[in-house]
Amino acid sequence: MDMYDFIQIALYLLLLVALVPLLGGYMARVFEGESFFGKPGFTALEKSIYRVARINNKVPMNWKEYTFSVMVFNAMGILFLFLIQVFQNDLPMNLEGLSGVSIPLAFNTAVSFVTNTNWQSYSGEITLSPLVQTLGLTVQNFVSAATGMAVLLVLIRGIRNKTTQEVGNFWEDLTRSVVYILLPLSLVFALFLVTQGVVQTFLPNLPIATLEGVHQVIPRGMIASQEAIKQLGTNGGGYFGINSCHPFENPTPLSNFAEMLAILLIPASLTYTFGKMTGNLRQGWVLFAAMFVMFVTGLAIMLYAEYSVNAFGATSLMEGKEMRFGITNSILWSSATTCASNGSVNAMISSLSPLSGMVSMLNMMLGEIIFGGVGAGLYGMLVFVILTVFISGLMVGRTPEFMGKKIEAFEIKMAIIAVLAPNFVILVFSAITVMYPPALTSLGNTGAHGFSEILYAFSSAAGNNGSAFAGLNANTDFFNWMLGTGILIGRFGVILPVLAISGSLSVKKKTPPSSGTLSTDNGLFVFLLIAVVITVGALTFFPALSLGPIIEHLQMLTGKTF
Repeated sequence: MDMYDFIQIALYLLLLVALVPLLGGYMARVFEGESFFGKPGFTALEKSIYRVARINNKVPMNWKEYTFSVMVFNAMGILFLFLIQVFQNDLPMNLEGLSGVSIPLAFNTAVSFVTNTNWQSYSGEITLSPLVQTLGLTVQNFVSAATGMAVLLVLIRGIRNKTTQEVGNFWEDLTRSVVYILLPLSLVFALFLVTQGVVQTFLPNLPIATLEGVHQVIPRGMIASQEAIKQLGTNGGGYFGINSCHPFENPTPLSNFAEMLAILLIPASLTYTFGKMTGNLRQGWVLFAAMFVMFVTGLAIMLYAEYSVNAFGATSLMEGKEMRFGITNSILWSSATTCASNGSVNAMISSLSPLSGMVSMLNMMLGEIIFGGVGAGLYGMLVFVILTVFISGLMVGRTPEFMGKKIEAFEIKMAIIAVLAPNFVILVFSAITVMYPPALTSLGNTGAHGFSEILYAFSSAAGNNGSAFAGLNANTDFFNWMLGTGILIGRFGVILPVLAISGSLSVKKKTPPSSGTLSTDNGLFVFLLIAVVITVGALTFFPALSLGPIIEHLQMLTGKTF
């Protein structure tokens, strides 16, 4: 690493911290219905949506009604996206005459994009038409991110409410998340990306002849619009098979930096929104601090692993890296995309050193709560907060409370379910795959690295991330069904317990703090929270990691590769 690498990382972190209160404060005003510059225009669009969809946004919901709305909306999204893939050959805007997508792949892609995972077992530019990419995938990029924000809002209201069953209106929360936040940010960002050279056109693919006389087809489409929400909404699914390695998605160093910043912008800012809406900014900064410390620590380990002298005499590992931007940008992107449930890549994660690959994997195994997905990362972290309060209270004899709400048996049971559901997918589904011989034919490598390909794939699915160790051929019936099922469990196995916790907390009285209350808005709690997160991850996944990246690292030190 040179001085410029350190300057860029410092600038990235400083900009992230500086933007958190700005965007976080704006989002708090939006969700609280407060005034801000330009609100009348947004309000007119919001109301027109309610009129067209015949939605009464003034009817409050309890947590069960809210949950029903979330599930119905997502089920309809899966069905719609599934159908337009299967029948895309009969739909307009299929200029290349692409055939309908197979049922297993259509199922996998539908649940992937509706759940904000954006796992892609296919190469986008040769599989899906512009209509499916735009009307199907890009729309789901917006509403899947908005669903995560809506679920977070319910949990925030549950924490701050006083003895009421009302937790908000799902359709209002969803609409405001899209209209006031995701849509304007994406519009501005898409225009910026166009200035950098990202393609945005309805024109068909362009056949050309190269200087060598070879005929080649240059793919085109509505790329900038999908790229903007893909990063801001922590979606990650690229228009092209190689994602943000492609110069049509990520053409310049400036676009690369901006896209990396966009990945963490909204998830990080929501910690400030949480503090504003609950009336305790210190608590919001504590959550941000815990995420930030884990992010910087993981990034430091990855950079150390990539720049260290290895058994092959090299001081840096260039295979699979983005040559246009350098190792540091490849590692910073890999860290950000696996901390958030983003999954976009500008380098091949399978080509990272074993320790870097392990940190990327662990970022997802922890539940992608180190900033995490839009909304999903913060409500996942709050699940760990509940567990930390309970465990710490037992250790020191303090009352298990969080922001005035008593944490009792029901909340702990739901929190444990939310933590165990993704872990079940990662470990059990990986074990099934290892024991199923036909699945092993999809591996691009043998030994420890081959096992890491499987473990990473199900970590990505369960964490709703979408990135992959690229050596694995996941476009098979087995992997499409297994990963699709894992994606559903990873998303709704957390959402449903979180909504149940929200309803339980909402009807409870606020308890004034006393000498027996454990403080949760100081540096000590940051340490306790990180300790619980790391301990749960280490105890759960260390045996599996030992069979994959840890063994591979030890073998690399002896000069053996796969």
